[in-house]
Amino acid sequence: MTIKLALPVLIASLLLSTFAPARVAAEGFGQIEDPSRPDAFYCAERKLGSWFYCAKPKPKPKAEAAPAPPPAQAPSTAAERLDAVTAELRELKARAILEPTPDNVQSYIRFQREQLDRSSLFADVWQRAVWQDPSLDYTQVRPISTLGKRQWLDDRKADRDAALVHLGQRYGLFYFFAQNCAPCGIMSPILKSVADSHQIAVKAISTDGGPSDVFPRYVVDSGQRERMGLNSKVTPAIVLFDSVTRKAVPIGYGVMAADELMDRIYTLTQTEPGRDY
Repeated sequence: MTIKLALPVLIASLLLSTFAPARVAAEGFGQIEDPSRPDAFYCAERKLGSWFYCAKPKPKPKAEAAPAPPPAQAPSTAAERLDAVTAELRELKARAILEPTPDNVQSYIRFQREQLDRSSLFADVWQRAVWQDPSLDYTQVRPISTLGKRQWLDDRKADRDAALVHLGQRYGLFYFFAQNCAPCGIMSPILKSVADSHQIAVKAISTDGGPSDVFPRYVVDSGQRERMGLNSKVTPAIVLFDSVTRKAVPIGYGVMAADELMDRIYTLTQTEPGRDY
């Protein structure tokens, strides 16, 4: 009888010891969190927040809509309009090359033809404007027609010859040559002819010490080339010397015809840069 009564008591004790912590935790749960929350036991005591929503999820902030791009504005200036035409032509050309469908090729051809017509119209209006205003006509300064060019060349030659006659009063020529220089053998008599006909003094300088049959009264180069600022060692070399400003003006190197030599001398001494072009 004693054994029969002890067995239920033992079982009851075991059950009480097993569930007592849970009961105590449940009874003391209100001291930790608000008992009105049904999830307090799982979130605070059991710490099962990874399996339950212990806190109300915050709504995700709404992504601000990207501002709409401003509407494309039509080109306002002539330069912008021309840039737009150029860009459109390039785009149509690229599309026709990369995707050569009949529609793409025809679109490019039509647009290109429109621009060719526009260019032709511009050229026609340009020509008419030049004809009607002589101040815009460059051919009035430098003719290009056969008759006009011939007359211009004759007048220029007369002015050149008149200027070269008195050139020797202010300018002289330095002539750098070498005995073993074949072009010097061609250039020496040309230079002497021009200098004698216009009374221009020539100082011949031998760069290798060799003589000259055309200029027997030569001197050997002793640094004159470097003092004049001539870095090139090319011969023949012709330098114009201004006795007033004491400056050396290189005319040219190598072989030149007599007319070309006189034109260069006239241009460098009698014309301003940008006037005779």
